[in-house]
Amino acid sequence: MKYIDIQEKSVADLENLLKEKKLELFTLKAKLKTMQLTNTSELRAVKREIARIQTALSAARNK
Repeated sequence: MKYIDIQEKSVADLENLLKEKKLELFTLKAKLKTMQLTNTSELRAVKREIARIQTALSAARNK
């Protein structure tokens, strides 16, 4: 998901999306610890998406 797609969303949508991504990150970390995660680059991608969402949230709150 690109930042351009994210910045058009409302604050409530961004907060819900952030919760979903944090839950996804938690499950990926659990899979990593139990050796069930085969593609470790998914962790990096989810972390970057979380950072993009947080950036959009702070920009929307400062408007």
